[in-house]
Amino acid sequence: MESSNHAVFSAAVAHPRAMPDASAQAEAAVDEVALGAARISARLDRLPATRTIWQLVMLLSLGLFFELFDLMFSGYIAPGLVRSGILTSTTHGLFGTSGVASFIAALFAGLFIGTAACGFLADKFGRRAIFTYSLLWYTAANIIMAFQDTAFGLNLWRFIAGVGIGVEIVTIGTYISELVPKHIRGRASACSQAIGFCAVPVVAFLSYLLVPRQVFGIDGWRCVVLTGVVGAMVVWWVRRRLPESPRWLAQQGRLNEADAVMTRIEARVEKEYGKPLPTPALPEPVRARASFRDLLVAPYRKRVAMLIIFHVFQTMGYYGFANWIPTLLIKQGVTVTSSLMYASIIAIASPLGPLLGMLIADRFERKTVIIVMAAMNVACGLMFSQARDTLMLVSLGVCLVLAGNIISFSYHAYQAELFPTSIRARAVGFVYSWSRISAIFSAFVIAWCLKEFGVCGVFVFISGAMIVVICAIAILGPKTRNVALEDIST
Repeated sequence: MESSNHAVFSAAVAHPRAMPDASAQAEAAVDEVALGAARISARLDRLPATRTIWQLVMLLSLGLFFELFDLMFSGYIAPGLVRSGILTSTTHGLFGTSGVASFIAALFAGLFIGTAACGFLADKFGRRAIFTYSLLWYTAANIIMAFQDTAFGLNLWRFIAGVGIGVEIVTIGTYISELVPKHIRGRASACSQAIGFCAVPVVAFLSYLLVPRQVFGIDGWRCVVLTGVVGAMVVWWVRRRLPESPRWLAQQGRLNEADAVMTRIEARVEKEYGKPLPTPALPEPVRARASFRDLLVAPYRKRVAMLIIFHVFQTMGYYGFANWIPTLLIKQGVTVTSSLMYASIIAIASPLGPLLGMLIADRFERKTVIIVMAAMNVACGLMFSQARDTLMLVSLGVCLVLAGNIISFSYHAYQAELFPTSIRARAVGFVYSWSRISAIFSAFVIAWCLKEFGVCGVFVFISGAMIVVICAIAILGPKTRNVALEDIST
């Protein structure tokens, strides 16, 4: 070996032009990674949707279930927090820190940090690891939050939990889009959201049962929060069964590991398929690396602008209703106990939206579905503000939840499709973080609208926001249905 190295060195000295230039070697290595990543993508996209593929979606969806449980309990435990004297239903001044709005704002402040500042973690350390540890982070924070007795302590630990939830939101959407073939991306996202949103009726029903009373001397709202802790016991089981994203591995230059993951998946899929797998398409080398500043050039610049506008305003519409359902019902003349019961009935519609979406997810463009559902949100919201009959309130509430959750699964799939693998989590985290900023301030604005103008004022505000959403998606949104991720990113 030593003599061989000496011979190479001697040849280099005698004939310096015969040795490859360092920059040429680096360029060749980049080309190899790009071609390898393209091959992995082509192998994945040609897979039929067998049980193995859907099992991966289901496992990730369990993580989403616990995430949405923690994300959505704010509105449902709010009457209990007011009843216990820790918070007030309205704020003293626009940005008071002792009301329900401050509790909601603390969550979204944490979500902003998690999505904007920590979204890069999944790009750097991998989807699998960050999926796991972000879930453990916010579960631990919620345990501590459940034993707080002051508004400050409650808001602080809600903020800390929000950081972990924000990282998890970005990671799950990215993870699913990279693990499934292109022809089922929409349905996979819808399925994941359907399972995840089952958490909403669960938390609503638990709140109906527990929030108005004490359990063994413990406030019912604390019991609701602690119920979500079972996620920590499930997460390790889920993690063992999930592979790392082969697309991410390939983009990192870890082609052998990506090939090993794909080989295992292909073997299982082929066995279930019962015949040889389709031949992968001839791959076009894709860009192996991208940097965050690439978001400022075409075609990503327009996509980033569209998604920032979308997230700022859709958050006002979605969480403006979801986080205030019991409170809005009370303002419409319903008692506290009855409002929690009606809210739990309305919450049953949460998983139905994505389930209905599975029928249309890959048949229509994602942008078209978002526009139609946003228009439905405007119409139903304005009618809800005028309704007084219980049946009408519940029916319109169901329609609002259906529309909101169909928008939710659609944009989670949509935004993950619009950026390259190497910066997908960071890019999604960046644009998604704008929704967290919006939610922080819109919580206070909605509380103010409710105080000054009642339920009607709240829904006029929400409707205006959803009209902006319609315009942004219609004018700036590209088409993505049944297009390879790498082709969308070109």
